[in-house]
Order: sequence, then C-alpha cells, then structure tokens
Amino acid sequence: SSESEEEEEEWEPKSKVAKKPRLPKKNEPKPKKVAVPKSTVARKRVKKIAIKEELDVSLPIALPEDSRDGVQLSKLKEEDVGTNLKTLNKKSEAPKTQLNSFQGKNFNSLESDEKPSTSVPMVEKLVKHEQPEEDFTFDEPPSKKIKSATCPEGKPVKHAGGNRVKEEFEMNWDIVQVLSERTSAEPWVCANLIRLFQEENTIPFIARYRKELINNLEADALREIQQTLEELRTVAKKTHGVMQKLKKEGKLSGGLSTALLNCRTLEELDHVSAPYKTGSKGTKAQRAKQLGLEPAALSLLQNPMELNLFSYIKPNIKGLSTIQEVEAGVQHILADMFAKDKDTLDFVRKLCQQRYICIQSALAKASSKNINEKDIDKFQLYHEFSCNIKNIQHHQILAINRGENLKILTVKVNIPDGVKNEFRWWCVNERWRPKQFVKPELMRILQNSVEDAYKRLIYPLLCREFRSKLTSDAEKESVMMFGRNLRQLLLTSPVRGRTLMGVDPGYKHGCKLAIISPTSQILHTDVVYLHSGQGFREAEKIKRHLLQYNCSTIVIGNGTACRETEAYFADLIMKKYFAPLDVVYCIVSEAGASIYSVSPEASKEMPDLDPNLRSAVSIARRVQDPLAELVKIEPKHIGVGMYQHDVSQTLLKATLDSVVEECVSFVGVDINICSEILLRHIAGLNANRAKNIIEWREKNGPFINREQLKEVKGLGPKSFQQCAGFIRFNQEYIKTFCSNKKIGLESHALLNKAGAQVTKEKQGKKKSKLTPGVLQQPNPLDQTCIHPESYGIAMRFLSLFGGNPNDIGKPDMQQKVNAVIQKEGLEGVAKRLNTTVHTLQLIIDGLTQPEGFDIRTDFDKPDFKRSIVCFEDLSIGAVLTGKVENATPFGVFVDIGVGKAGLIPVRNITEAKLSKVKKRKSLGLGPGERVEVKVLNIDIPRLRITLDLIRVL
Repeated sequence: SSESEEEEEEWEPKSKVAKKPRLPKKNEPKPKKVAVPKSTVARKRVKKIAIKEELDVSLPIALPEDSRDGVQLSKLKEEDVGTNLKTLNKKSEAPKTQLNSFQGKNFNSLESDEKPSTSVPMVEKLVKHEQPEEDFTFDEPPSKKIKSATCPEGKPVKHAGGNRVKEEFEMNWDIVQVLSERTSAEPWVCANLIRLFQEENTIPFIARYRKELINNLEADALREIQQTLEELRTVAKKTHGVMQKLKKEGKLSGGLSTALLNCRTLEELDHVSAPYKTGSKGTKAQRAKQLGLEPAALSLLQNPMELNLFSYIKPNIKGLSTIQEVEAGVQHILADMFAKDKDTLDFVRKLCQQRYICIQSALAKASSKNINEKDIDKFQLYHEFSCNIKNIQHHQILAINRGENLKILTVKVNIPDGVKNEFRWWCVNERWRPKQFVKPELMRILQNSVEDAYKRLIYPLLCREFRSKLTSDAEKESVMMFGRNLRQLLLTSPVRGRTLMGVDPGYKHGCKLAIISPTSQILHTDVVYLHSGQGFREAEKIKRHLLQYNCSTIVIGNGTACRETEAYFADLIMKKYFAPLDVVYCIVSEAGASIYSVSPEASKEMPDLDPNLRSAVSIARRVQDPLAELVKIEPKHIGVGMYQHDVSQTLLKATLDSVVEECVSFVGVDINICSEILLRHIAGLNANRAKNIIEWREKNGPFINREQLKEVKGLGPKSFQQCAGFIRFNQEYIKTFCSNKKIGLESHALLNKAGAQVTKEKQGKKKSKLTPGVLQQPNPLDQTCIHPESYGIAMRFLSLFGGNPNDIGKPDMQQKVNAVIQKEGLEGVAKRLNTTVHTLQLIIDGLTQPEGFDIRTDFDKPDFKRSIVCFEDLSIGAVLTGKVENATPFGVFVDIGVGKAGLIPVRNITEAKLSKVKKRKSLGLGPGERVEVKVLNIDIPRLRITLDLIRVL
C-alpha cells in the first residue's frame, strides 16, 4: 500500500468496454454507488477525479490537447482514498503507470475564485479527509474543471511542450524513481523539481517561494538533486548518441539496444559500448561470432543434446582449426553474454553489498626513485592502508587518489573469493542452467565461461564501479563542504558604522594602508615600513592618520608578515600609544585579494589607485561588508575548501556560483545603491541584465518600485519573477526622492490632461511616454522579502486586522499580527486567505521584520583583539577563544591567535557542545564561528596543535 501511495495513477478509457464500471463498496454503513452511463465510457475522453470544492485543496490535472493518456492523479496519502482507487482500478481494468514528470506528463494549474496563492500546490497532501464515493465523478468533458487549484499568475498555466528530454532521450528506467533513490528525496518532490528546473526556476527562488512543492528542502539538497538530475540526463544523452552511431555502422541489434537503454551510469554505458567502438579490433566474443560460433553457444544453453562441436572444426581457418579453439570461441561468446546480462550483474552487485569489500593502498615500488621524499612522507598514513568501502571517509579517498596520480601509491579493490564462488554456483545452477541434460565436456565449457566472465569482465567492472562511486561521492562531499564554508564566510555579520584601516602586511615593500569611511569610501592610502628599523617613526604617521579620521579599528590581512605586523600593533595598543582612541584590531583572510587587485573590476572601481593599495582597501571592506566584497573574487580563490584542485572544476564552479547566488539573493540588495557586481549574482540576473539595470538607473534616476524593473531592457517576465523578491527598496530614500520630484510629476499630469484635448493619436503617443513617470508610486511591500505575486494576499491579510502597509516592521504591526495568528492559528488564516502555510509565514516575516533587517545579524562578527599570544605561551590544558578558519570532514581548523591554526578532530565535536540557539543543519562548524577550546596536544617540531571543543560562543 505504501508504494501505491507514492505513485501517480492514470486511467485510460478502453474503447471496447461494454460494462458499466462501478465504484467498489467500502466497509462502511450505507455505501453509495455511482454508475457511469455506457455511452460515456465508450467515448474517447479523459477520465478525471473531482474533489469537493469546500475542502479547499488543489488538484493540478494535466490535460494536453489530443491526449488519450488520461489524468495523472496527485499523491494521495489517505489510506481510504488509496484503497478506493486501487479497487476501482481493478474493476475498470484500466492500466496504471508510474509518476514520471520527466517523461512529458505536464501539470496544469486550474483557476480559483479567490485571489491566487504564491505557488502551485501539486502532489503534496491533496486529500486530507475521507471522501464519500459520490464525490468521485468520471468521464466528464475536459472543459468541466473544478476551480480549486491555483497558480502564481491566477489563471490556468499550461506547461506546453512537455518534457523535451523524454522525446529525445527515452530510457528503460523511470528518472523520477532513480532520482529519488539516489538523493533520498520523495518521488513527488523529485517530479516537482524536474518541472521547476525545466521552467528555468533558480534555486534561491524555489527554496524561498515554492517550499510546499519541495517539502521545505534546503538549498544544498536542491543543488544535490539538480546535479544528480544533470548526471542522469548526461547518461541518457550519451546513450542515444552511442545508439545512433552504432545504428549508422549497422552494429545495433535488439539485445544491444536494450542493454544500452538499461544503463544508468556512464561506467555501465562504457562497459556495454566499449567492444563496438570504431578502431578497436573487437573483443574475443566478437571475433568468435565472426567465425560463426554464436549458434553453438546458444545451442549449449537451449538444446545441448543436439550440439556437436566437432562439426564446427575447419582446419584451414584460424580459430576453428582444432576442437580446443572451437571450445575457446564458444566460451568467449558465453562469457560476453553473462557479463552483459542485467540480471547477472544485479545479482553480483547484490552479493557485494552483503560482503566485506575493502580498498587497499600501498607504497609504489618505483616511487622512491623519482619523487621527492617530502611528498612521500605526506602519504605516510596510506603506505599500508586498508578500509571497508562502506566506512572509508571522503577525505581518505581523495588523498589516495592524489597519491595514485602522483605515482606514490598503488590502489586496488579487494573482493573476497566468497563472492566469486557463490556467483559461479548461481550462474551454473540457476540463471544459465541448460534446459536439457548436458554432457560433462559441455558442462566444463559452461563452468569455464562463468569463471572467465567473472575474472576477465565482471571483476574489473565492479572495481571500476566501486572506485568511480567512491570518487564521485568524495568529490561531491568536497564540493558541498567548500560550498558550506563559503556560505558561512559570505554571511559573516557586517561591521557597520565604523571607520576602518586595512593593512596589507609586507617586509621589503612595506605594509600598505587604506582608511575607508563607514560608507566604504576611500579616505586615505599610504605605505609604511614597519619591519626595517623604522617602526617608531612610522608609528607617529599611523597615529596621525587614526586621529585625523577618528579610526579605532585596524584590519590586518593574514598573509606574509602578518604575525610581525600583529605583534607591532598589539605592542602599541598595550602601551596605549593611540590614546585617546581605544584601538582594537582583527585578523582577516586576504585570500584572493592580490588576484582581485589586478583584475579589470578593481581597475574600473579604483582606476587611480596602485594595485598594491587596492588589496588594502579590499581587506578593510571584507570586514565592513564581507558579502559585497567577496563576490568580486572568484570563489575558488577564497580558500576555504578541501582538495578543490582535485575535484571536477565544472562541478566546483557551478556549486560555488550557486552558493554565491543563494547568499546574495537571501540577503537582498538595495537596487538603488548596490554595485553592478553584486547585482549579477541575484537570482534571475546576469552580467548583461545587471549592466542594463545600472544604465537605466543612471539615465532615469532611482527605481521607485519593483514594477519599474519590467521597463529594463532584457528583463522579461521570467527574469522579473526570479529576481523581484530579492530586490529591496529603501522607503525613506524613495519618499525623499518622490517629494523632491512632486512638482515635476504634477506638471507631467497637467501636460497629459492638456494633451488629451489635442488629438487622440497624439494624446496616445504622449501618454505612453509620460505615464511611466507619472503613475509610479512607492510600495511599502517592496522593502520586504514578500514576492510581488503575493502582494494581493498580503493586502488581504492586512485587512483582517486593519493593518497599514506603512507600519511594516514597527512593534505595533508585530502585536497585531501575533494577535490574529493566536486567535485563528496559522493554518486557519492560510485557509481563509486561500493560500499555503509557507506563503503566509513568508508574508508574516516580511511584515514583522524591522526596517533594514539583515539575516547576517545572526552570524558571527570578526574577533577583535588588543593583545597577542605566542606559540611558546601555549600549554596543555589551556582554555582559549578562537575563530573557525576552515572545516573539513576530518575536523575543524581554529585560529587561536598564535599564528598557527589548531585542529579539533571531528570525534571531539558532539551535539552537546554545540549552541542550542542556532538552528543547525548538521554537527559541522563553519568559518567565522567563535568557539572556546582546550589545548590537548602541542607538537612543537611540526607546529601542530590538537584542540578539544568546549562550547560554541
């Protein structure tokens, strides 16, 4: 029953039905039946299920024109309804198909009498109450739809065109089910996501505004599903490419076609298609088939009593000259047949899952001659390493792969002999057992064929599959870890309202200084030489600059000469040299600053500044607004990952760009003051659209509301839908601007009125030019995270308690909203407004969050210090405060202010030690988090510090 609840079911009317299909009886008192007229059943119309409107549920039904496929039912979770549908299916003898949004079954949203909700509820919890049997009606014309479902636009949406991939790359497996198995997401979620991605929706938009369609999944989970979907599509596309090529060459047979369409991974595809590649001399099995031995091999399995191998001997032909050669040829054909059989491969894979399969690495024999000793020592842990493939860690796989690529290590997968023995018995006695009595000499050939198939073909395939799966999973985890660290870094809480001095440390070429205002304007730049005997004289210059610009915060980059520069400033601060200023400093990562300082973006932003001084400006801005500054740098140069140079660069770039887009979108940008670089990373925008927005702003002045975005060149309805919810408008600034322009607007209105009396054509032309400037009014909802498609619902919600849009973010609004929710409950209000709970919660957040709300305030700020601790000052048992620098699968690196990061092994990070205040997706700590740690071990020769986590601050 659980499977039937997960599946969508279709009914197709049978043209030759003579009986009236009736509903089954339920074990309830006074059941009612609904008879369907015979004439209606005979018509070739789509059957459909109608549900009472008063339930206020949504039932999207796909009814493409000229379709006889029927209607896909949405996910039904009530057992009672599921029982009715299954029994009905048996009565009407209608075929049942699985849910497969990937195969061109489109969902059609229906109309609603009420204002639409912000999203399209599809296959989630559509039936929540028991339905009497008379509520189900059948064989109605497609035009008689129930107006109970809604869509973002408030009118029926046909996802015309269906699924392109299905038409071009149809496979023998259901992509929804495979996607669900690989990602552990429910099938209905996968089906919805396939459709959402096909409609070019972005991950930030889906994660925020389509939560009910994706079961409230996080952006990381959406990225994983999207990547897996792309992998499956790549397999399907390559498969059909191979099939077309083989068809042209005349090599494509029915059996080969089926084997190719069964492939679910690129490894399987390569295994099946390798023998048929052009330029190859062919496999042993192919050469045996060319000699005409295939009938003999088939006869051994089907009709061994009549098989006479001596009749195939031809003394003058190589390969058929002796009985031994004939037997070898038959054996090769059978081995090839066994190795490509789906059931056989599935059986041996299942055997491997039940056994202890281990991966082993050892020091390569020739490595010591050609490779540096230091490189060999790096892989000391893996010189004699063995681990179960089920327990091996991702970082261990990446380390082993790197050692193998450097020819330092040799790696092999060890499959126990028990797998081979059980596989041989099963093949000979069950799967490939001959249908008749077999002579001993023929049975020997069959046994040798199974042995040959396993040793020469199946065992290497399994090893490749295991290595490929382990590497793929390790790479994905490495990329995901990089993404999580990057997100934590980008969402570091900004330090607002301070004048900052950025310091890019150096020895010979001096330390570069840059003082920036609270609004990121460059106030002063200079170069000082602190480490060449001029420290005291330069201190006077630094003090003069700090006092002149009232700057009490110093930001030091963590590059070359960082420790010496930190010690210099800490000494001056301890002596109160900068009095009356209470100066503090912090250390910040300068990864990527040098690359950015010579980039075209930096040249455009700071054309008159030396590249060395640009890096000091960048270091200061990383504390003032980390997100706005770090988006200027290519993510892989930020340096918070693990083995990022060993993983797929395409996957890495796609994931990191997606994380940047997610962070920028969720934080939001003020459209009238943000930079072009920041705009590029908003969901739905790109470099060209961002450039067009900036040009429009420079030409026409500030944007007044979100609707004006539609006037920007290249910003169509889809782009507007994706980006609108993430763009903010400062209401104070806009009101000031509008009041200054009020006289101009009134004159435009008078011109319009006068123009109306001239001629209709001229008036029409004039009005079309002037209307955009006249009618634009500020909308208080534009400063919130509420999407424009939900403005109608937000206004109806405000009308429930007499709220005023101008009071958004004020305490009075918070009190009124809380009163309504406490009285009716969240679900009750959502039902009253004909929307979903997720959408209503988003509206509540938008109305109650204070003006200028920033999600980054919940994240950690830089750790400001006044004194320094040296490595020699550390002692075992000492308790220190530090900041997480990088996170990996094996542990977390923490900067404790001694110039060398300490490691908290992953075994020391437990749930009890983590903060209960913050909502965590996992036990992992991220860059920027402040922690209290205890020193467990100090390895002075190797400068290694092992820490224990006490608590998260």
